[in-house]
Amino acid sequence: EGRLRFTALVSGHVQGVGYRAFVKSNAADLGVAGTVENLADGRVEVVAEGFKPDLEVLLVRMNNGTAHSEVTNVAVEWAQAGGLRGFYVY
Repeated sequence: EGRLRFTALVSGHVQGVGYRAFVKSNAADLGVAGTVENLADGRVEVVAEGFKPDLEVLLVRMNNGTAHSEVTNVAVEWAQAGGLRGFYVY
């Protein structure tokens, strides 16, 4: 099975609580590439590329969040991978 991409918009108390670093750490563990950034409206956007099983694990972890975050919703759109390399926090 080939690589896929998801774009996820994470809602809740997810800014200023180490959530982006948490996503980056988990993505690195799973060999997933992409980006994570805070949005002006308080959400966090995650773009991730990898193999579907790894992406699904990442989504579960993103839903669980960190000890200090409170995730209320993760809206996910799937697409074909575009060849992202590395994982960057913005």
